[in-house]
This record gives sequence, structure tokens and C-alpha cells, in this order.
Amino acid sequence: MGWNTSWTEILGSATGASCVWLVARQHVANWPIGIANNVFFIVLFARTGLYADAGLQIVFIALAAYGWWSWTHGGGPGTAGALPVRRTTRAEWAGLAAAGAVGVLGLTLLLGRVTDSTVPFWDALTTALSLMATYGQCRKLLESWWLWIAADLVYIPLYVYKGLYLTSVLYGGFLLLCVAGLAGWRRELPGRAAREAVEATA
Repeated sequence: MGWNTSWTEILGSATGASCVWLVARQHVANWPIGIANNVFFIVLFARTGLYADAGLQIVFIALAAYGWWSWTHGGGPGTAGALPVRRTTRAEWAGLAAAGAVGVLGLTLLLGRVTDSTVPFWDALTTALSLMATYGQCRKLLESWWLWIAADLVYIPLYVYKGLYLTSVLYGGFLLLCVAGLAGWRRELPGRAAREAVEATA
């Protein structure tokens, strides 16, 4: 197995790991670092034929701007407090599932017909999962971590297949950080600390 690692992949990996670590800790600096990560990955993925993933980074930049605003303004005009962690509602799940299904189908057909992608379905699937997860992250939805975990479980073997070994290792680290982020955000749910205190004294 040959390793042909570029500076783009190294810098993308470093900024990506920093970004996920900061998200798990609900630190707002994850957004500007994430934007830098997106720029590096646009170049990397375009060079390796992962066109949906390359285009996805542009969408990520737009979502990062929204997420940055959302985290610092509480999600709406006139709200100065930090955005709280909460669970995904049934309506949000329905919307995400519908958008994800349409996205996977549309991107698979597009990539298969107008590009030389060798993995159109898997590229489309990871793109849809990542967009769903990023939206949830912008709104601090707890279950966004489960979507990231699902995406990472596909990304890791996909990047090995494409010869991006350092990136596959990075996404293995992302997977562990996502598990930690899920546990950390779950502890931040409103009312959870009070419930745990009551249970401890019962």
C-alpha cells in the first residue's frame, strides 16, 4: 500500500481534526477553522475525482457562516444567549429524511451521467449525510452526531479505496470524536443535570 500524501491533505486533516474537537466542546472557533478545512478539501477532492465531496465543501462554507451566526445569536433576532443543545423533532427528522433521499438519488444520477466518478452512489450518500449532519450541528441538534457517525462509517473505507489513506485515518479519529461529542452534548440537554441530581439522591 503506497502513501502519496500532499500538503493539502495534511493541512485538511489538521484543520478538520481541530474543527471536530472544537464542535464537541461547543466552541465557536470551530466555524472559521472549519471554513479553512473546507477550502483545503475542495482542492483535495477535486484532484481525486470525489466531485460531490468537493462541491459539498462550498455548501459547508455557506452553512458555516449560518452556523457561526446561529451559535452566537441564539438562533434568532433579539436573542443574545448561546444556542442550547436540543433533540431533533419529528418534523425535522421528516424534513431531513426527505431531503436526504432526494439528494442521494439526484446526486447519484448526476455523478453517474456527467462525471467520471467511480463511486457515484457512495459519494452521493456521504454528501447527503454530511449536509444533514451539518444542518443539525448549526442548530445544535443532538442527533446530528448520529448522522456524522453514519457518514464516517462510509467515509473511512471510501477514502481507503480512493487512496487517501491519511484522510481515512483522520475520519477514524472523527468517528471517535463524534462519539465523544454525542456524549458531551447529551449532558448539555436542558433539564438533564437536574434529572441526574434527583436520580442520584433517590
